[in-house]
Amino acid sequence: MNVDGKPMRPIWLDEKSGAVRIIDQRRLPHELVIMELADVSDAVRAIKEMAVRGAPLIGVTAAAGVYLAVRRTPRDGNAVARAGRLLKEARPTAVNLAWAVDRMLSALANSPQGNDPIDRARKEVTTIAEEEVDNCRSIGENGLALITAIRESHPDRPVNVLTHCNAGWLACVEYGTATAPVYAAHDRSIPVHVWVDETRPLNQGARLTAWELSKHGVPHTLIADNTGGHLMQHGLVDIVIVGTDRTTSTGDVANKIGTYLKALAARDNGVPFYVALPSSTFDWQLRDGLDEIPVEERDPDEIRFVEGSEDGSPHRVLVPPLESPAVNYAFDVTPARLVTGFITERGICRATEADIRRLFPEKQRH
Repeated sequence: MNVDGKPMRPIWLDEKSGAVRIIDQRRLPHELVIMELADVSDAVRAIKEMAVRGAPLIGVTAAAGVYLAVRRTPRDGNAVARAGRLLKEARPTAVNLAWAVDRMLSALANSPQGNDPIDRARKEVTTIAEEEVDNCRSIGENGLALITAIRESHPDRPVNVLTHCNAGWLACVEYGTATAPVYAAHDRSIPVHVWVDETRPLNQGARLTAWELSKHGVPHTLIADNTGGHLMQHGLVDIVIVGTDRTTSTGDVANKIGTYLKALAARDNGVPFYVALPSSTFDWQLRDGLDEIPVEERDPDEIRFVEGSEDGSPHRVLVPPLESPAVNYAFDVTPARLVTGFITERGICRATEADIRRLFPEKQRH
């Protein structure tokens, strides 16, 4: 996507040095800092500390972490396997992480004898990344039909989309999931406007979604997390589109904390609630999201402190009384019954196991 007219991705392999480079998303929007991942410990740290975040990008970063481990010890399968385990433990909720690690290890294990393992790992990382880019592009094309239909019903005004957290290109290598249909509409000159949830506690909406929409020229308005229901009550939201970190085969959706409340408000006001995701974010083994999806608890200081910029310098400020305890659940689970449908790379389906598996017949239960 474009940053001040320059194409950029949140992760890439340096062709000359072989190193992995990322945009350090902790520093956005006030600083654009490029960070190098030199080894697997750097990749684990980047995932844990959310220098990278978003399910597809976490997966690509984990794949890159395996590549870095191979680069360090190309003939030591045990060391690479240990690196895979460390990467899988970095964050528990996003299923793409384990999916990407397992795919890398499988590609290496099944590589013909005599092949260069570093070259094989590098090619597999590139393939995973480009597949995710293609998936997100297709999600955008498929979701565009929803925005176009709304526009045809209301030709006198922009289509108002509400989204939560950041499910944009910063989270996905290119295009994003929830933002992909928005970018597709905007690039075709279809008037679209995005209500951007600030998304406490880390403000990924305010810091990241607003930043990337601004850089791409998409009209948007930042709102407090609790504003969405009010907007829906007054007819100011046409559609809610969110991403997800893990979705069960039955349609339960784990996403950034606060998503469930948006789904409830959407249901009460007759606003369609869609979840955009590539097939790599489905967990085909899970059936009950509330009981089976692990919900990450993060450092309570992410709630107790807020970060911002003053005179161009980053500042961290304590909000509650110093002695007040806090709890920081990173995700919640939205039951399938509240989801209008899924926007995937293969099309749109209802949030039922039968319809999901209709799009992905190779994932049928046996």
